[in-house]
Amino acid sequence: MPSQILILDDEKNYLLLLEAMLTDAGYTITALDDPETGLAFLEESEVDVVITDMKMPKVSGQQVLEHIKRNYPYIPVIIMTAFGSIEGAVEAMRLGAFDYIAKPFANDELLLTVEKAARFAASQRENMLLRQSLEDQFTAENIVGRGKAMQRVLEMVAKAAPTRSTVLITGESGTGKELIAKAIHYGSPRKNASFISVNCMALASGVLESELFGHEKGSFTGAVARKRGRFEMAHEGTIFLDEIGELSAELQVKLLRVIQERKFERVGGSELIEVDIRILAATNRNLAEDVAKGTFREDLFYRLNVVHIETPPLRERREDIPILAAHFLDRYSSEKQQEVQGIQSGRHGLSHGLRMAGQRAPVAKRGGTVRGAGRLRADRGGGPAR
Repeated sequence: MPSQILILDDEKNYLLLLEAMLTDAGYTITALDDPETGLAFLEESEVDVVITDMKMPKVSGQQVLEHIKRNYPYIPVIIMTAFGSIEGAVEAMRLGAFDYIAKPFANDELLLTVEKAARFAASQRENMLLRQSLEDQFTAENIVGRGKAMQRVLEMVAKAAPTRSTVLITGESGTGKELIAKAIHYGSPRKNASFISVNCMALASGVLESELFGHEKGSFTGAVARKRGRFEMAHEGTIFLDEIGELSAELQVKLLRVIQERKFERVGGSELIEVDIRILAATNRNLAEDVAKGTFREDLFYRLNVVHIETPPLRERREDIPILAAHFLDRYSSEKQQEVQGIQSGRHGLSHGLRMAGQRAPVAKRGGTVRGAGRLRADRGGGPAR
């Protein structure tokens, strides 16, 4: 689909030239000599790129830019300016213009700039769709569970999401702790920023320190360039620290400082880096017991445990098993385009086990019935699975 470009210029000669040139290049063009009409057009139409002259009567190019950045921040704006007003174009760049072109312009230069802006607009559109998809997928409303245990969890998620509070999510492995963390993030004011997940058990302590805090070039063997850590990557968003109970004593001290001050140094560096992040953590351990044993810092525990959410195991929410099983079967049957007719009860495992049963069932046999989700079996009729 060709990019939709809006051109605003009170000089009709330039307007006609741009319209002809960009139409020949394959773009869909709307060319207007009245910027007020152009701003009204933006409210009613899909526009990918705006090209506007800097100096126009009634509404200036800078005012057009400010309006678009305020209301349509995803649309790149290219400013056109005469040679004598380069300073104004530089100011427009400071205010967020994608680029500027001096009149009279070279055709190749204009086409290249528009092509870059169109590619940027396409990537912005893809990011918006991906973000919306993630938001739709991980909102609390999409967490499957109608029993009292899960309803209590979802109530806590709804209360915690709009706040800045640190949240500690506890529960056995496979009970959906990361899903709860994502529901908190995508239900929060930070939903349009990054959600960065780190498994603290998956990496050795020295590697994990570099992964979390980043490192400077030459700080250790193999550090050939500066690297941003996960805390920096999560700036203005959320960082999820899974398996937090596995942190070494040294990293517990460093994490405590980040929670208290939102500041840290990269490994091998001295520059103090300040971040605006929300911290969510999860563990399958009993951190209160670890505090009593002296293996987990008490001050860090209380800093993490501002809001506590316990995810119940499936054995404590048996009323949700048929709903979960049906959900996973519908999901994976649709993906594999194979129908499974029904489910018969078997041994009850964790929700992770049900998910795997649903995923394997459409592959096991077409049009069958899943027997005993815990054993991951399927058959066509009443006979045993082969």
